[in-house]
Amino acid sequence: MISLLNFLLTVLNTHDLNNVHTRHRLTPGRIRSTVAHHMIFTEATVLKLDTEVGLGVELRINEKLAARFYCSVIFKRTCSVLTTMLTVQRVVLSSRPGKNGHPVPDNFRVEDTTLSTDLKQGEVLIKTLFLSVDPYMRCRMNDETDAEYLLPWQLGECVDGSGVGVVEASKNEVLAVGDIVTSFNWHWQTHTVMDGHLLQKIDPRMVEGHLSYVLGAVGMPGLTALLGVREKGHVTPGANQTMVISGAAGACGSLAGQIGRLDGCVRVVGICGTDKKCQILVSELGFTAAVNYKKEDISTALRESCPSGVDIYFDNVGGPISDTVISQMNSGGHVILCGQISQYNKDVPYPPPLSEDSQEALRSKNITRERFLVLDYMEKHEEGLLQLSQWVKTGQIKVLETVMNGIENMGVAFCSMMSGGNTGKQVVKISD
Repeated sequence: MISLLNFLLTVLNTHDLNNVHTRHRLTPGRIRSTVAHHMIFTEATVLKLDTEVGLGVELRINEKLAARFYCSVIFKRTCSVLTTMLTVQRVVLSSRPGKNGHPVPDNFRVEDTTLSTDLKQGEVLIKTLFLSVDPYMRCRMNDETDAEYLLPWQLGECVDGSGVGVVEASKNEVLAVGDIVTSFNWHWQTHTVMDGHLLQKIDPRMVEGHLSYVLGAVGMPGLTALLGVREKGHVTPGANQTMVISGAAGACGSLAGQIGRLDGCVRVVGICGTDKKCQILVSELGFTAAVNYKKEDISTALRESCPSGVDIYFDNVGGPISDTVISQMNSGGHVILCGQISQYNKDVPYPPPLSEDSQEALRSKNITRERFLVLDYMEKHEEGLLQLSQWVKTGQIKVLETVMNGIENMGVAFCSMMSGGNTGKQVVKISD
């Protein structure tokens, strides 16, 4: 007996579909009843066959043949493509915390949805391996981001950010099944379909197989630390410079301090929020000293750790901590304005205004403080990533990570990171 697939293709080459006479009508109910034990059709696929394809014919088939009918039959003439629909989980923005509110996990919702695997030319189907949560995302939870290069997340829609995954199907000439890819526009989904031009192919050897590093040390946070230090820090070997880093145990700060040391700073002092983090900065990352701002008087501790004053300040937090550091900076110093996480839950412009004392210190001491945006240095990204990869592979830079498991924990991971619960880069592992 002719196979069902060949029979359907024969039907499609028939000018008059109504002249096909068979014994059993192909309906959603019949397909479900005959192939349910094979789990071949999802309901969405069956409905697509019956309504969109709309053959409206009856097929002389038995249940065994129906059970062998696997999805992906391509109809080339009057019918559209019969596709499989993949069930995936995704994270949507459920509510906004408000510009002056603190985000909570319930601002996010995990839901099931279906994803068509019918790829268009240039697209790829990707299984998500790791997703990133980052401080800049806080402004995307608002109605307006106040940043021209960032769009707000929409209520009820899937949120996005940086991710890394593996290609499982491809209609792209450059990307093949098995390739590791990353993007800044990755939907928070267990699988996603993307156009290849939005993806960057990754050589796993650059991170020695630690694919999550693509979202951290050998990714955007690493580039932010490297280019921030080199473009705005003005580190000069032999100049006996002291660098202070706030948010020093975070994704950027933990790298910036190590890079400052590698580039020639004689003293590197980190500010963070726990004794454990302070110990890690000194014993594992090679910082000269570390200050726990929650337990110590920052002004006194800085004077002890930086007896010659501060020449370079890598600012990740803003607020009173930054005011204190700026007050102890030397003339001709440089503030690297990387982030202001202490101000992200407040309705203030970016960068937030400084206190009058800090503004006067900048003026009187001729201290530079310019906004730094890593996207302004795209031409230096490739070289920068190679440098970061080399440092990581040779052990000159130690990588700190905090990893949560499961897409259902995206909101928890984000809120934990925003409140300092992470050490190093916060990532979420979605699948193996």
